[in-house]
Amino acid sequence: MRIDDEDRAVLGSLAADGPRMIDRAVAWCAINSGSRHIAGLERQRQVLVEAFSALPAAPAEVPLSASPEIAADGRQVEQAHPPAIAVVVRPEAPVQVVLTGHYDTVYPETSTFQTVSTRPDGALHGPGIADMKGGLSVMLGALEAFERHPKAGNLGYRVLISPDEEIGSIASAPVLADFARLGHVGLTYEPALADGALASVRKGSGNFHVVVHGRAAHAGRDFASGRNAVMEAARLAQALHALNGQREGVTLNVAKIDGGSPLNMVPDVAVLRFNVRFPSAADAAWLEGEIAAIVATTTGDELHAHLHGRITRGAKPFNAAQQRLFGAVKEIGALLGQDIAWKPSGGVCEGNNLFASGLPNIDSLGVRGGDIHSEGEHAWPASFVERAQLSALTLMKLASGDIDAHAIRAAMAAMPETL
Repeated sequence: MRIDDEDRAVLGSLAADGPRMIDRAVAWCAINSGSRHIAGLERQRQVLVEAFSALPAAPAEVPLSASPEIAADGRQVEQAHPPAIAVVVRPEAPVQVVLTGHYDTVYPETSTFQTVSTRPDGALHGPGIADMKGGLSVMLGALEAFERHPKAGNLGYRVLISPDEEIGSIASAPVLADFARLGHVGLTYEPALADGALASVRKGSGNFHVVVHGRAAHAGRDFASGRNAVMEAARLAQALHALNGQREGVTLNVAKIDGGSPLNMVPDVAVLRFNVRFPSAADAAWLEGEIAAIVATTTGDELHAHLHGRITRGAKPFNAAQQRLFGAVKEIGALLGQDIAWKPSGGVCEGNNLFASGLPNIDSLGVRGGDIHSEGEHAWPASFVERAQLSALTLMKLASGDIDAHAIRAAMAAMPETL
């Protein structure tokens, strides 16, 4: 592969567009769009709809169903979600690419971390600047520039931007699966790893909640009649934590126990919450069996426990199709003077969802930065142009046939055991 004059013109337009991509991301970060802040999510969605209207097809709403959640008192409640945003351009083209991202962040409405500033070292420091409003701006910049390429008509694409990635993509998962089945390759705009590398292998993940019911009693007058739900949740937590170390690469993180009561009352409800990570489908099945068996040990004596939640994302191995796609992007990077490397990640994202539906994909094409999911989150300004040029040139070479999207997709279809 080489950079042609027509490619060079597109890349040059992106070099000039760097300040606009950065300013756009900074403005988006000033909108709090925590996953459960519905009003903020809606404001962010409207701004993104306007921005993505610059593409050849108008953005469309994709309604999402409410998802079940377990409240602190053990009741099941419904979490509403605003629509996802979809943009479908040239669905009849011979090469089809699926691009995904999310507009929710981990920072709640009450967070004090609300705006972007510039650190003394030049990094942009703010909520979502890396994960992933910076990535969304890079995606849009790359697509806008790609549309100027003479071979753009050879490639169609489907963009999906969801509001619930940070809470497991429960509502958007069916839509991600539908989009994945219609593409040859996928590009997702999670931030690069801290050193700029792409994520190759990803573990799978699941979120679980155990609701424990006991029997309330006066802590002084009738202590012996009580059945302490918090203590039973703690016992279960210890048993679940003991699963760590039993299978290589499998982890179970006990994250929280909700419960409690006035100090003179034996608590009768508690909710134990935990996350699991695993490297293979066999490990996921083992975890599900062990978790169910441990929860089942709470029986009788007026104590009972109920398991909620599930595996939300399967593991994403680095199979032959993935290796072929990554190798092509590494070659693209070399043309741009970028040394593209990759390494495993314990994190999960929409790339797991796309892979599970048979779509080979690279899911860390967003900006370079770090400290995501913390108030240290940051991104490097130079990476906006770098990563937009990487995506745009990848799209150009997919459109020209220098990257054979059909062969990559066929390689994935030839190995169903990995799905």
